[in-house]
Amino acid sequence: MSTLPEPAPAFADVEEARLRLAEHGYLSDDRLATTVFLQTRLDKPVLLEGPAGVGKTQLALSLAHATGRRLLRLQCYEGQDETKALYEWDYGKQLLYTQILREKIGSIVEDAADLNESIERIAKQDSVFFSERFLAARPLLEAIDSDDPVVLLIDEVDRADEALEAVLLELLSEFQISIPEIGTIRAKHLPYVVLTSNNTRDLSAALKRRCLHLFLDYPDAERELEIIRSKDTGLSDALAVRLVEIVRDLRDLDLRKAPSISETIDWARTLAVLGVEELTSDILSSTLNVVVKYERDLKKTLAAIPKMVDPNAVVPDSLHGHGHGHGHGHDHDPAPQPPAARDDSGDVDGKAARAAKDKPGRHDKGYYGADNKLGPSRAVSPGQGSRSFSARKRPV
Repeated sequence: MSTLPEPAPAFADVEEARLRLAEHGYLSDDRLATTVFLQTRLDKPVLLEGPAGVGKTQLALSLAHATGRRLLRLQCYEGQDETKALYEWDYGKQLLYTQILREKIGSIVEDAADLNESIERIAKQDSVFFSERFLAARPLLEAIDSDDPVVLLIDEVDRADEALEAVLLELLSEFQISIPEIGTIRAKHLPYVVLTSNNTRDLSAALKRRCLHLFLDYPDAERELEIIRSKDTGLSDALAVRLVEIVRDLRDLDLRKAPSISETIDWARTLAVLGVEELTSDILSSTLNVVVKYERDLKKTLAAIPKMVDPNAVVPDSLHGHGHGHGHGHDHDPAPQPPAARDDSGDVDGKAARAAKDKPGRHDKGYYGADNKLGPSRAVSPGQGSRSFSARKRPV
Protein backbone atom coordinates (compact mmCIF):
# COMPACT_ATOMS: atom_id res chain seq x y z
CA MET A 1 0.00 0.00 0.00
CA SER A 2 1.51 3.29 -1.11
CA THR A 3 1.71 6.13 1.38
CA LEU A 4 2.18 9.83 0.88
CA PRO A 5 5.29 11.53 2.24
CA GLU A 6 5.14 13.76 5.27
CA PRO A 7 3.40 17.10 4.59
CA ALA A 8 5.88 19.39 2.87
CA PRO A 9 6.35 23.06 3.76
CA ALA A 10 4.36 25.62 1.86
CA PHE A 11 5.66 26.90 -1.46
CA ALA A 12 8.22 29.65 -0.92
CA ASP A 13 7.37 31.40 -4.18
CA VAL A 14 5.81 30.89 -7.61
CA GLU A 15 8.94 29.30 -9.07
CA GLU A 16 9.07 26.70 -6.29
CA ALA A 17 5.42 25.87 -6.89
CA ARG A 18 6.15 25.32 -10.59
CA LEU A 19 9.22 23.17 -9.89
CA ARG A 20 7.58 20.98 -7.26
CA LEU A 21 4.58 20.34 -9.49
CA ALA A 22 6.96 19.42 -12.32
CA GLU A 23 8.71 16.93 -10.03
CA HIS A 24 5.41 15.07 -9.84
CA GLY A 25 4.72 15.11 -13.56
CA TYR A 26 2.68 18.31 -13.95
CA LEU A 27 4.15 20.97 -16.24
CA SER A 28 2.55 24.33 -15.46
CA ASP A 29 2.97 27.76 -16.96
CA ASP A 30 3.56 30.90 -14.91
CA ARG A 31 -0.13 31.76 -14.69
CA LEU A 32 -1.09 28.36 -13.30
CA ALA A 33 1.88 28.22 -10.93
CA THR A 34 0.97 31.68 -9.64
CA THR A 35 -2.61 30.59 -8.97
CA VAL A 36 -1.49 27.51 -7.04
CA PHE A 37 0.99 29.56 -5.00
CA LEU A 38 -1.72 32.10 -4.12
CA GLN A 39 -4.09 29.30 -3.14
CA THR A 40 -1.64 28.03 -0.53
CA ARG A 41 -0.98 31.53 0.81
CA LEU A 42 -4.49 33.00 0.74
CA ASP A 43 -6.27 29.78 1.82
CA LYS A 44 -8.81 30.16 -0.95
CA PRO A 45 -10.30 27.43 -3.16
CA VAL A 46 -9.34 27.30 -6.85
CA LEU A 47 -11.96 26.89 -9.56
CA LEU A 48 -10.55 25.45 -12.80
CA GLU A 49 -12.78 25.71 -15.87
CA GLY A 50 -12.16 24.52 -19.40
CA PRO A 51 -12.70 21.67 -21.86
CA ALA A 52 -12.30 18.07 -20.74
CA GLY A 53 -8.82 16.61 -20.82
CA VAL A 54 -6.67 19.72 -20.30
CA GLY A 55 -5.28 18.69 -16.88
CA LYS A 56 -7.75 20.12 -14.35
CA THR A 57 -8.14 16.95 -12.31
CA GLN A 58 -4.47 16.07 -12.67
CA LEU A 59 -3.53 19.38 -11.03
CA ALA A 60 -5.27 18.35 -7.81
CA LEU A 61 -3.53 14.96 -7.86
CA SER A 62 -0.12 16.54 -8.43
CA LEU A 63 -0.77 19.20 -5.78
CA ALA A 64 -1.49 16.46 -3.24
CA HIS A 65 1.79 14.71 -4.02
CA ALA A 66 3.79 17.95 -4.16
CA THR A 67 2.55 18.99 -0.70
CA GLY A 68 2.49 15.50 0.86
CA ARG A 69 -1.24 15.75 1.59
CA ARG A 70 -3.90 13.06 1.34
CA LEU A 71 -6.33 13.52 -1.57
CA LEU A 72 -10.08 13.39 -0.97
CA ARG A 73 -12.26 13.39 -4.08
CA LEU A 74 -15.93 14.21 -4.53
CA GLN A 75 -17.08 13.19 -8.02
CA CYS A 76 -20.18 15.23 -8.84
CA TYR A 77 -23.10 13.96 -10.91
CA GLU A 78 -26.66 14.95 -11.76
CA GLY A 79 -29.16 14.33 -8.95
CA GLN A 80 -26.49 14.19 -6.25
CA ASP A 81 -27.68 15.38 -2.84
CA GLU A 82 -25.90 16.52 0.29
CA THR A 83 -26.03 13.07 1.94
CA LYS A 84 -23.54 11.80 -0.64
CA ALA A 85 -21.34 14.87 -0.33
CA LEU A 86 -21.51 15.98 3.32
CA TYR A 87 -22.68 13.24 5.68
CA GLU A 88 -25.51 10.88 6.48
CA TRP A 89 -26.75 9.12 9.58
CA ASP A 90 -25.99 5.42 9.89
CA TYR A 91 -29.57 4.33 10.55
CA GLY A 92 -28.65 0.65 10.49
CA LYS A 93 -26.12 1.16 13.26
CA GLN A 94 -28.60 3.24 15.25
CA LEU A 95 -31.21 0.48 14.97
CA LEU A 96 -28.69 -2.17 16.01
CA TYR A 97 -27.73 -0.19 19.10
CA THR A 98 -31.41 0.32 19.91
CA GLN A 99 -32.03 -3.43 19.83
CA ILE A 100 -28.97 -4.12 21.95
CA LEU A 101 -30.03 -1.51 24.51
CA ARG A 102 -33.69 -2.49 24.44
CA GLU A 103 -33.65 -3.67 28.06
CA LYS A 104 -31.97 -0.46 29.16
CA ILE A 105 -34.62 1.59 27.36
CA GLY A 106 -37.26 -0.51 29.09
CA SER A 107 -35.85 0.37 32.46
CA ILE A 108 -35.96 4.07 31.56
CA VAL A 109 -39.69 4.06 30.83
CA GLU A 110 -40.91 1.26 33.14
CA ASP A 111 -42.24 3.58 35.81
CA ALA A 112 -43.60 6.23 33.43
CA ALA A 113 -47.15 7.29 34.21
CA ASP A 114 -48.37 7.32 30.59
CA LEU A 115 -47.24 7.21 26.96
CA ASN A 116 -46.46 10.92 26.80
CA GLU A 117 -44.08 10.67 29.73
CA SER A 118 -42.38 7.65 28.15
CA ILE A 119 -41.83 9.59 24.94
CA GLU A 120 -40.39 12.53 26.85
CA ARG A 121 -37.93 10.31 28.65
CA ILE A 122 -36.80 8.64 25.43
CA ALA A 123 -36.51 12.03 23.70
CA LYS A 124 -33.96 13.08 26.30
CA GLN A 125 -31.71 10.33 24.98
CA ASP A 126 -31.66 11.71 21.41
CA SER A 127 -28.16 13.07 21.86
CA VAL A 128 -26.93 9.52 22.43
CA PHE A 129 -28.13 8.28 19.04
CA PHE A 130 -27.45 11.50 17.11
CA SER A 131 -23.79 11.89 17.87
CA GLU A 132 -20.61 11.57 15.85
CA ARG A 133 -20.62 7.86 16.76
CA PHE A 134 -23.43 7.32 14.23
CA LEU A 135 -22.33 9.92 11.68
CA ALA A 136 -21.05 8.60 8.33
CA ALA A 137 -18.73 11.29 6.96
CA ARG A 138 -18.63 11.91 3.23
CA PRO A 139 -15.77 13.70 1.39
CA LEU A 140 -16.71 17.26 2.35
CA LEU A 141 -17.11 16.54 6.07
CA GLU A 142 -14.08 14.24 6.04
CA ALA A 143 -11.94 17.05 4.60
CA ILE A 144 -13.08 19.41 7.35
CA ASP A 145 -12.79 16.92 10.21
CA SER A 146 -9.51 15.29 9.13
CA ASP A 147 -6.71 15.19 11.68
CA ASP A 148 -4.21 15.68 8.85
CA PRO A 149 -4.18 18.41 6.15
CA VAL A 150 -5.72 17.23 2.87
CA VAL A 151 -6.36 18.30 -0.71
CA LEU A 152 -10.08 18.25 -1.50
CA LEU A 153 -10.98 17.74 -5.16
CA ILE A 154 -14.57 18.59 -6.10
CA ASP A 155 -14.58 17.22 -9.63
CA GLU A 156 -16.98 18.35 -12.38
CA VAL A 157 -19.03 20.56 -10.08
CA ASP A 158 -20.99 21.77 -13.13
CA ARG A 159 -22.65 18.34 -13.35
CA ALA A 160 -24.16 18.67 -9.87
CA ASP A 161 -27.50 20.35 -9.25
CA GLU A 162 -27.66 23.91 -8.03
CA ALA A 163 -28.86 22.67 -4.61
CA LEU A 164 -25.50 21.00 -3.99
CA GLU A 165 -23.74 24.09 -5.26
CA ALA A 166 -25.51 26.06 -2.51
CA VAL A 167 -24.37 23.52 0.10
CA LEU A 168 -20.76 24.19 -0.88
CA LEU A 169 -20.93 27.91 -0.08
CA GLU A 170 -20.47 27.55 3.69
CA LEU A 171 -17.58 25.15 3.21
CA LEU A 172 -15.78 27.32 0.67
CA SER A 173 -16.12 30.57 2.61
CA GLU A 174 -15.81 29.51 6.26
CA PHE A 175 -14.27 26.02 6.02
CA GLN A 176 -16.97 24.69 8.30
CA ILE A 177 -20.07 22.50 8.09
CA SER A 178 -23.22 22.92 10.17
CA ILE A 179 -25.01 19.75 11.33
CA PRO A 180 -28.36 20.54 13.00
CA GLU A 181 -28.23 17.61 15.46
CA ILE A 182 -24.63 18.25 16.54
CA GLY A 183 -23.63 21.81 15.73
CA THR A 184 -20.93 23.42 13.62
CA ILE A 185 -17.78 21.49 12.80
CA ARG A 186 -14.83 23.69 11.87
CA ALA A 187 -11.74 22.60 9.98
CA LYS A 188 -8.86 21.36 12.10
CA HIS A 189 -6.53 22.06 9.15
CA LEU A 190 -7.57 24.22 6.23
CA PRO A 191 -7.73 21.98 3.15
CA TYR A 192 -6.50 22.96 -0.29
CA VAL A 193 -9.74 22.88 -2.30
CA VAL A 194 -9.72 22.42 -6.09
CA LEU A 195 -12.99 22.59 -8.03
CA THR A 196 -13.18 21.62 -11.71
CA SER A 197 -15.83 22.42 -14.31
CA ASN A 198 -16.22 21.42 -17.96
CA ASN A 199 -18.62 24.34 -18.56
CA THR A 200 -21.71 22.21 -19.20
CA ARG A 201 -23.62 24.91 -17.32
CA ASP A 202 -22.91 28.30 -15.77
CA LEU A 203 -21.92 28.26 -12.11
CA SER A 204 -23.40 30.77 -9.70
CA ALA A 205 -21.72 34.08 -9.01
CA ALA A 206 -21.72 33.25 -5.28
CA LEU A 207 -19.63 30.15 -5.89
CA LYS A 208 -17.18 31.89 -8.21
CA ARG A 209 -16.80 34.79 -5.79
CA ARG A 210 -15.40 32.45 -3.15
CA CYS A 211 -12.72 31.01 -5.43
CA LEU A 212 -9.61 31.94 -7.31
CA HIS A 213 -10.58 31.38 -10.93
CA LEU A 214 -8.51 30.01 -13.78
CA PHE A 215 -9.53 28.92 -17.27
CA LEU A 216 -7.42 26.08 -18.68
CA ASP A 217 -7.41 25.64 -22.44
CA TYR A 218 -5.41 23.33 -24.68
CA PRO A 219 -1.73 24.30 -24.49
CA ASP A 220 0.26 25.71 -27.37
CA ALA A 221 2.23 23.28 -29.53
CA GLU A 222 5.55 23.81 -27.75
CA ARG A 223 4.15 23.14 -24.28
CA GLU A 224 2.12 20.13 -25.43
CA LEU A 225 5.27 18.68 -26.97
CA GLU A 226 7.07 19.28 -23.69
CA ILE A 227 4.31 17.41 -21.85
CA ILE A 228 4.61 14.43 -24.20
CA ARG A 229 8.39 14.37 -23.73
CA SER A 230 7.99 14.41 -19.94
CA LYS A 231 5.72 11.33 -20.02
CA ASP A 232 8.42 9.13 -21.60
CA THR A 233 6.07 7.73 -24.23
CA GLY A 234 8.84 6.04 -26.20
CA LEU A 235 8.02 7.96 -29.38
CA SER A 236 10.93 9.64 -31.14
CA ASP A 237 11.14 13.41 -30.86
CA ALA A 238 10.65 13.96 -34.59
CA LEU A 239 7.47 11.86 -34.64
CA ALA A 240 6.22 13.56 -31.46
CA VAL A 241 6.56 16.96 -33.12
CA ARG A 242 4.58 15.76 -36.14
CA LEU A 243 1.95 14.08 -33.94
CA VAL A 244 1.34 17.30 -32.02
CA GLU A 245 0.78 19.14 -35.31
CA ILE A 246 -1.77 16.55 -36.43
CA VAL A 247 -3.60 16.62 -33.09
CA ARG A 248 -3.85 20.40 -33.24
CA ASP A 249 -5.27 20.12 -36.78
CA LEU A 250 -7.83 17.61 -35.49
CA ARG A 251 -8.89 20.08 -32.80
CA ASP A 252 -9.59 22.64 -35.51
CA LEU A 253 -12.21 20.32 -37.03
CA ASP A 254 -15.82 20.64 -35.97
CA LEU A 255 -15.74 17.63 -33.65
CA ARG A 256 -18.13 16.76 -30.89
CA LYS A 257 -15.14 16.00 -28.64
CA ALA A 258 -11.68 17.30 -29.47
CA PRO A 259 -8.66 15.14 -28.58
CA SER A 260 -7.45 15.84 -25.04
CA ILE A 261 -3.87 16.08 -23.82
CA SER A 262 -4.11 12.71 -22.09
CA GLU A 263 -5.41 11.14 -25.31
CA THR A 264 -2.50 12.67 -27.24
CA ILE A 265 -0.15 10.98 -24.77
CA ASP A 266 -2.02 7.68 -25.24
CA TRP A 267 -1.71 8.05 -29.02
CA ALA A 268 2.03 8.65 -28.73
CA ARG A 269 2.43 5.54 -26.58
CA THR A 270 0.30 3.52 -29.01
CA LEU A 271 2.48 4.49 -31.96
CA ALA A 272 5.63 3.73 -29.96
CA VAL A 273 4.34 0.26 -29.02
CA LEU A 274 3.59 -0.44 -32.69
CA GLY A 275 7.16 0.53 -33.56
CA VAL A 276 6.07 3.25 -35.98
CA GLU A 277 8.93 4.98 -37.76
CA GLU A 278 6.84 7.25 -40.00
CA LEU A 279 3.41 8.84 -39.52
CA THR A 280 1.50 7.72 -42.60
CA SER A 281 -2.21 8.21 -43.20
CA ASP A 282 -2.73 4.44 -42.96
CA ILE A 283 -1.18 4.04 -39.53
CA LEU A 284 -2.87 7.18 -38.20
CA SER A 285 -6.26 6.08 -39.53
CA SER A 286 -5.93 2.62 -37.99
CA THR A 287 -5.18 4.11 -34.55
CA LEU A 288 -7.60 7.06 -34.60
CA ASN A 289 -9.90 5.32 -32.11
CA VAL A 290 -7.35 6.19 -29.41
CA VAL A 291 -8.24 9.89 -29.67
CA VAL A 292 -11.61 9.98 -31.46
CA LYS A 293 -14.53 8.54 -29.49
CA TYR A 294 -17.65 9.29 -31.57
CA GLU A 295 -18.68 7.69 -34.86
CA ARG A 296 -19.51 11.00 -36.52
CA ASP A 297 -16.14 12.41 -35.50
CA LEU A 298 -14.38 9.28 -36.74
CA LYS A 299 -15.83 9.61 -40.25
CA LYS A 300 -14.83 13.25 -40.40
CA THR A 301 -11.29 12.67 -39.16
CA LEU A 302 -10.76 9.66 -41.45
CA ALA A 303 -11.53 11.91 -44.42
CA ALA A 304 -9.23 14.66 -43.13
CA ILE A 305 -6.19 12.62 -42.07
CA PRO A 306 -4.74 12.04 -45.60
CA LYS A 307 -4.72 15.78 -46.29
CA MET A 308 -3.11 16.47 -42.91
CA VAL A 309 -0.29 14.05 -43.67
CA ASP A 310 0.10 15.08 -47.32
CA PRO A 311 -1.74 18.13 -48.71
CA ASN A 312 -1.64 16.54 -52.18
CA ALA A 313 -3.05 13.21 -51.06
CA VAL A 314 -6.23 11.72 -52.54
CA VAL A 315 -8.77 10.30 -50.08
CA PRO A 316 -9.09 6.52 -50.69
CA ASP A 317 -12.49 5.21 -51.75
CA SER A 318 -12.54 2.95 -48.68
CA LEU A 319 -12.97 6.02 -46.50
CA HIS A 320 -16.14 7.16 -48.24
CA GLY A 321 -18.37 4.43 -46.84
CA HIS A 322 -18.80 3.27 -43.28
CA GLY A 323 -17.95 -0.30 -44.26
CA HIS A 324 -19.91 -2.12 -41.56
CA GLY A 325 -20.68 -4.98 -43.94
CA HIS A 326 -24.39 -4.93 -43.11
CA GLY A 327 -25.28 -5.68 -46.74
CA HIS A 328 -28.09 -3.15 -47.11
CA GLY A 329 -27.13 -2.64 -50.72
CA HIS A 330 -27.85 1.09 -50.68
CA ASP A 331 -25.54 3.78 -51.96
CA HIS A 332 -23.55 5.79 -49.50
CA ASP A 333 -23.09 9.51 -49.50
CA PRO A 334 -19.56 10.66 -50.23
CA ALA A 335 -17.41 11.39 -47.21
CA PRO A 336 -17.35 15.04 -46.16
CA GLN A 337 -14.48 17.02 -47.50
CA PRO A 338 -11.96 18.05 -44.86
CA PRO A 339 -12.53 21.59 -43.67
CA ALA A 340 -9.67 24.03 -43.70
CA ALA A 341 -7.37 23.86 -40.74
CA ARG A 342 -7.88 27.57 -40.20
CA ASP A 343 -11.18 29.27 -40.77
CA ASP A 344 -11.78 32.71 -42.23
CA SER A 345 -12.70 34.22 -38.88
CA GLY A 346 -9.11 34.05 -37.67
CA ASP A 347 -9.95 31.45 -35.02
CA VAL A 348 -6.47 29.92 -35.20
CA ASP A 349 -6.78 27.55 -32.23
CA GLY A 350 -10.45 26.72 -32.69
CA LYS A 351 -11.36 28.33 -29.36
CA ALA A 352 -14.64 29.75 -30.66
CA ALA A 353 -15.70 26.36 -32.00
CA ARG A 354 -14.95 24.67 -28.68
CA ALA A 355 -16.69 27.42 -26.74
CA ALA A 356 -19.83 26.89 -28.84
CA LYS A 357 -19.79 23.19 -27.98
CA ASP A 358 -19.54 24.03 -24.25
CA LYS A 359 -22.80 25.99 -24.23
CA PRO A 360 -25.77 24.41 -22.35
CA GLY A 361 -28.14 22.59 -24.67
CA ARG A 362 -25.46 22.17 -27.32
CA HIS A 363 -26.55 18.56 -28.02
CA ASP A 364 -30.23 19.41 -28.44
CA LYS A 365 -29.97 19.86 -32.22
CA GLY A 366 -28.89 17.79 -35.11
CA TYR A 367 -29.91 14.35 -33.93
CA TYR A 368 -32.65 12.09 -35.19
CA GLY A 369 -36.09 13.37 -34.20
CA ALA A 370 -35.00 16.84 -33.07
CA ASP A 371 -37.72 19.23 -34.29
CA ASN A 372 -37.03 18.80 -38.01
CA LYS A 373 -33.45 20.02 -37.75
CA LEU A 374 -32.34 17.40 -40.23
CA GLY A 375 -34.54 18.61 -43.06
CA PRO A 376 -38.13 19.48 -43.96
CA SER A 377 -40.82 17.09 -42.83
CA ARG A 378 -42.92 15.22 -45.37
CA ALA A 379 -46.62 15.99 -45.21
CA VAL A 380 -48.98 13.04 -44.74
CA SER A 381 -52.30 13.17 -46.64
CA PRO A 382 -55.57 12.38 -44.82
CA GLY A 383 -56.11 9.40 -47.09
CA GLN A 384 -52.73 7.98 -46.27
CA GLY A 385 -53.39 8.38 -42.56
CA SER A 386 -56.72 6.60 -42.81
CA ARG A 387 -55.12 3.75 -44.74
CA SER A 388 -52.42 3.42 -42.12
CA PHE A 389 -54.54 3.48 -38.99
CA SER A 390 -58.07 2.42 -39.95
CA ALA A 391 -59.18 -1.08 -39.01
CA ARG A 392 -59.03 -3.53 -41.86
CA LYS A 393 -61.47 -6.35 -42.34
CA ARG A 394 -59.89 -9.71 -42.54
CA PRO A 395 -61.53 -12.81 -43.99
CA VAL A 396 -62.69 -15.24 -41.38
